[in-house]
Amino acid sequence: GILYQYRYTLEVQLDYVSRLSLQGSRMQAEALVQVHLLWRNHAGEQLLQIQVCDGFEDVSGSCQVTYVVSKDSIVKTKDLQSCTRPKFGFTSVNKIFGVLWQPTSKSFYSVQGSLIQSVLSEESHVVSPTLKSSIGTKISSRQQLKLVSSSMPGPAETPGESLQEALAGILEKHQPISTISELFKRTCMQCPSLKTYLRTLGNRRVKMDVSKVSTTWEFHRFIQMLRGAKKRDVLQLLRKAPEKMVTFFIDAAVAAQSTASLAALSEFLDFSNQGQVPLLEQFLYAAAFSPRPSKELLRLVLDKLNGKELDPAIWETGIIVIGSLVGKLCRMKLCGLQEVGLGMETVLRRLRDTKENSEIIIYLLSLQNALLPETIPTLLHYAEEGSAGVSGTAVSALQRFSSQHITGEVKKAMRRIFHQKSRNYEKTSRLAAAEILLDNEPLPMDLTNILLATRELDAEMSKFLLSKIQTSLHSHHHPARKAMKEILKDPQINNYNYLSKAGSSSSFSGPLAVTDDMLSTFSLELLFTESGLLRKSVSGFMLRSHGHQLQAAQVSIEAQGLESVLGESNPEEEEEQELMAGMSAIFFDVQLRPIVFFQGYTDLMAKVLLSSGEPTSVVKGTVLLMDHEQAIPLQSGLQTVIKLQGALGLDISANIDMNLWEQESRTSVKTRGGLAIDFTAEIDAPFFQASVKSQTEAEVSINFDTAVRFSGTPVLMCLQLREEQLPYREIFTISESSPNQGITVRKGRRGTIAGRELSLHRANSEMCKVLLTEAKEQ
Repeated sequence: GILYQYRYTLEVQLDYVSRLSLQGSRMQAEALVQVHLLWRNHAGEQLLQIQVCDGFEDVSGSCQVTYVVSKDSIVKTKDLQSCTRPKFGFTSVNKIFGVLWQPTSKSFYSVQGSLIQSVLSEESHVVSPTLKSSIGTKISSRQQLKLVSSSMPGPAETPGESLQEALAGILEKHQPISTISELFKRTCMQCPSLKTYLRTLGNRRVKMDVSKVSTTWEFHRFIQMLRGAKKRDVLQLLRKAPEKMVTFFIDAAVAAQSTASLAALSEFLDFSNQGQVPLLEQFLYAAAFSPRPSKELLRLVLDKLNGKELDPAIWETGIIVIGSLVGKLCRMKLCGLQEVGLGMETVLRRLRDTKENSEIIIYLLSLQNALLPETIPTLLHYAEEGSAGVSGTAVSALQRFSSQHITGEVKKAMRRIFHQKSRNYEKTSRLAAAEILLDNEPLPMDLTNILLATRELDAEMSKFLLSKIQTSLHSHHHPARKAMKEILKDPQINNYNYLSKAGSSSSFSGPLAVTDDMLSTFSLELLFTESGLLRKSVSGFMLRSHGHQLQAAQVSIEAQGLESVLGESNPEEEEEQELMAGMSAIFFDVQLRPIVFFQGYTDLMAKVLLSSGEPTSVVKGTVLLMDHEQAIPLQSGLQTVIKLQGALGLDISANIDMNLWEQESRTSVKTRGGLAIDFTAEIDAPFFQASVKSQTEAEVSINFDTAVRFSGTPVLMCLQLREEQLPYREIFTISESSPNQGITVRKGRRGTIAGRELSLHRANSEMCKVLLTEAKEQ
């Protein structure tokens, strides 16, 4: 027999994508491999051979490969994105909170006759958070097999008619080895346990501000503890925790989403207990914001809401949350689950059975959170047939759908609403219908008809629509831009009579921050009544990154019926509206339960006379936004695990102060938050472990204030959007451990981004000068 000797070398490197002075981790290994020729196929076929085929199965899984073959060399390129293998890990539903994975794999074979002379295999994986590629990691692996000798004599060849006979004649038992890598999780030996924490719970001082980044890091730590905890320990934590910390632990238990934590929550929360209402609402919103909800979480919410006499606020919040959970599970391709079907059937059945407008609106908001295309006919029905409030809610829900779902049928209904073909509609519904026509692959006919309709609309509606059109013309990516520029070439439309309307209403959109990975935009829409009072304002923050987008925040404040309080006359074409003011908010694509500031004259006077001046809490808690774990089997058989966890502590409050005697009002929305992101790449070998970690933290504070004076004509209104200074810090850590030693190296950098006040639009700046100057003089 013949003994072939090959020299095998392996080099694996973990490094940061950004150029830091901190060097990454490197592992090298070398071995001499002996291959004995013990049996020959009598047909003359080689047992060790290279086969060129499209599909290939190895440690990476079952993958698509391509070959380039020449006389004495072969180049194999493997498409790692196409590989299928056993499921491992998880990721966030919204891809903007996930990771970018850019893998490459090439192998170079050198052959001489039927003998492999050398093999060089190189692969690399660049993995980074979608929103911040600069803290990403590059994993490089290089293997080489080189023939050293093929002339040394080896053991005698084994006789036999088949391979099985030859193997049976060998004294040592052969062991088949699977080519597919077994995925596994590293056991953390130094992670804190919940049992240990509980021993010192009674001695801990309670000082927790959810908007501070230190609290957010604590949230990260508790998620890890709860994922490895037993039910009795989680239940003990919830029952014995100081009152001010219970909501924090509820957020962490929902984020952990382990079987034990959900079972503990189910036992701890009593939906028929009025004293637990704040805790129940905290649980429901934590469920709604879950980055990757499970069927068990949806089942828990459904069970708790089923057949119980609930507080009205909890009932409304629960119904809206069902929609969020159903929508996320469907985007995870789990729409076929029994729990998903039950959740959607619950909402639709109760929607059909109720006649109360207030209840219909809640069910429609649930459908808005779900965003299932099959519910569009239901939304169209209520958009066209519902009362003013119901119609407006249904049309707003349709606005959230992507262009592919805004079909011809939807556009026909929006035309009927905007042009009032069958009945009169409230102006906010008509404007929302026009926006759907403008924002979703608009037809030239629709653009022309909307422009022509501005002659017949009241001044404020016309001004608002023309402002929207102007915004679309200045946005390079707006779907209506190209068609609108063609239409405006017509001088019969592009003239002073059409495009210059008096009024205070406006629509504005512009960039807030731009990085290599992300575009953040701020939008502001203001609609006034004909008497100059604010009818509706919508301010929003949108994130766009690598083809994905997220409505980070949208706050809508509505007021109606104020004309009667201030002695103004209502326009003849508008019906008398009930006096009310309220707020609706969307955060991270989740619609929250609307908040009513006051409803009716009696309620208004009570709020004015008894107001404590304290703001209303809109959202207060810690939200897990990013939750990703992914295993990457390397060609060498080693495994890399990628972990991303990002959380945000959020404290949002709103206040409205109306002075009827001075005829002025002020609203304020304050947002404070602490963001903490932990991104880690780990590599494991039997004799070596290494990890590369990036931690990013920042504290954000944004104030949005509105001051309105309606004592004179025109009404003066000043909007101020202020970003306070933003402190941030990044920490980079490299750890290596082997049986004999361990080493950890850290490097950090910190900075502060200066605060600023955003200039919204020229008319606003001029009104702010007047109001702020008068305020200083008083």
